[in-house]
Amino acid sequence: MTYPLVRLAHVDVGHLDLESFSRATGLHPELVRRLVALGLIDAWTDSSGGLCFPTAQVVAAGRLQRLHAGLAVNYASLGVVTDLLDRIAELEAALRTRTRRTGDRSWT
Repeated sequence: MTYPLVRLAHVDVGHLDLESFSRATGLHPELVRRLVALGLIDAWTDSSGGLCFPTAQVVAAGRLQRLHAGLAVNYASLGVVTDLLDRIAELEAALRTRTRRTGDRSWT
């Protein structure tokens, strides 16, 4: 499965509406709504009741797609997986900072 590279120059850089977000990510709008309901993608409702997405959520959607396809994890479980991956990244960053500060050798 391939994930398209996204060019966002043709849209408002601050946010995308549901249609633009779906087109940019290659996800069906109903799946996007489901991911929002599961708390996997951040969105807000505009004055007309439509969903709006920060452009950074395009990257988050790509990550979810890769995890779903690569690990065969269902979308409902992806919240746990992404939380764990984010926590691992935080711990690794803290370890790198500590290693640089103290001059310790890395364990890898």
